[in-house]
Amino acid sequence: MPRTPDTSTAQPPVVTRFAPSPTGALHIGGARTALFNWLFARGRGGKFLLRIEDTDRARSTDENRQAILDGLTWLGLDWDGAPISQFARAARHAEVARAMLDAGTAYKCFATQEEIEAFREAARAANASTLFRSPWRDVPADQHPDAPHVIRIKAPREGAATIHDEVQGDVTIGHDQMDDMVLLRSDGTPVYMLAVVVDDHDMGVTHVIRGDDHLTNAFRQKMIYDAMGWPVPVMAHIPLIFGPDGKKLSKRHGATGAAEYQAMGYPAAGMRNYLTRLGWSHGDAEFFTDAQARDWFDLAGIGRSPARFDTKKLENLCGQHIAASEDTALLHEIHAFLAATGAPALSKAQSDGLLRSLYCLKERAKTLPELIEKAHFILATRPLEPDAQSAATLDAVSRRILHELTPHLQNASWDRETLEAKAAELAERHGIKLGKLAGPLRAALAGRSVSPSVFDMMLVLGREETLARLEEAAA
Repeated sequence: MPRTPDTSTAQPPVVTRFAPSPTGALHIGGARTALFNWLFARGRGGKFLLRIEDTDRARSTDENRQAILDGLTWLGLDWDGAPISQFARAARHAEVARAMLDAGTAYKCFATQEEIEAFREAARAANASTLFRSPWRDVPADQHPDAPHVIRIKAPREGAATIHDEVQGDVTIGHDQMDDMVLLRSDGTPVYMLAVVVDDHDMGVTHVIRGDDHLTNAFRQKMIYDAMGWPVPVMAHIPLIFGPDGKKLSKRHGATGAAEYQAMGYPAAGMRNYLTRLGWSHGDAEFFTDAQARDWFDLAGIGRSPARFDTKKLENLCGQHIAASEDTALLHEIHAFLAATGAPALSKAQSDGLLRSLYCLKERAKTLPELIEKAHFILATRPLEPDAQSAATLDAVSRRILHELTPHLQNASWDRETLEAKAAELAERHGIKLGKLAGPLRAALAGRSVSPSVFDMMLVLGREETLARLEEAAA
């Protein structure tokens, strides 16, 4: 009989989450955060959850929400269950604030905005701390006025709080630097800090992996965990992404959104590899598969210094992934790229021809548009319109040689060795090197000066189409 495993000391399953705000497109930094959470969960058989933090109703849009989902889908980051709306859980957030009020870990504050601002102005004038200390913290409920109020947490006043962060190490802040944070506004709506903690607790999140710009938030959120008696998740605050100039990545550095990189034709596998490597390392490994990334990824491998976005490194990795791709999977990605960018779809004949030709196209392409350009010879239809550079090779002498070559290929065996031999024989008869004949052949078969090998093109096009193109160019 199989032995029943001992679960008395078993660790709870890993649960991570990505919590974007639909106030804009999916930033490449957010995409990396999602990827790190996805890798950590998937590599441990855990769950990766998606929460849309849509409490900013003025700026949250359905279009941005869909763009986030589309960006994650393009990157191949599948999530478990349906995306959770933070706004839809407002009643639950308020319920927790009221529970804290009942437990005495929060209180009603009746101070007006004018009173708070007056306090801060006086503090600034006296060169004192502007941290607001509410006079209502310890006022009994029977002395409360019937007036608008907020609910504030009772922050510890003495000592210090320490958070062990898996990336940043132990970080400590004195309680004298913490204020009695508002939990519920005077209109009864919850603040972001409360909503995040309640959602993470209710979703069973075990590890919070996010940008280090949230590190100070962690201390404010820890107060809520402690007040409710809830376990604090493992924290890992990852450095932000910088541009080549050492400044925070922004529009001035070029594209910053995941959708922009998709539209530029970077393959998703290459993008995943590059973003994983951006601030995380596993020995000297640069190129790796998704399976290796899931097996290797850990929090200990994340560096503390900001990573610098390098487009050349991205292109290099993407080129390696294109070259390593299985042909049918690469064809599927090309179809998806064309659809995402609004380009015309390929016909069945074009799709079949492209699949046949991928073996000779994918070795040097760094992006999908580069690969599609190299595939012009199989995607175009006669009559070809050669570009200026290739048209220049089709002078009278070259056309005569092409016309002469055609009958030699009529009944030749259609294999690379024979085709090269026939072309070499003709070049030798004319006293030229085979390379000299390649230009006119390229122009005739592809109409481009840059293309795969002329013999690969002949093999992909087949005898009938090759001969037709040669005759057309020679005419």
